[in-house]
Amino acid sequence: MSERFFLYDETEDTRTRFVSFMGENQRFDLAIINSSRYYGKQLVLNVLSNRFAIIGTDDLDEPGYIEHAYQLSKEEADELRSFLYEIV
Repeated sequence: MSERFFLYDETEDTRTRFVSFMGENQRFDLAIINSSRYYGKQLVLNVLSNRFAIIGTDDLDEPGYIEHAYQLSKEEADELRSFLYEIV
């Protein structure tokens, strides 16, 4: 059996915030993870859809990024984006 080659194997303390809210179009259950690993960005997991993205303000400003990352309609993505602008 060959030896496993790790690119990295580190443990880090993180801060996680769990948020659930109901928008006009859909419910969002999020886990927002703060870590020093992502250069000031946050790892945002949508627990209901099993999708996640590493998000900073530059990503929120990128047209279509939230829609693509979370497979949301424009209206749903606008609701999520509005919330994320408050916390990122």
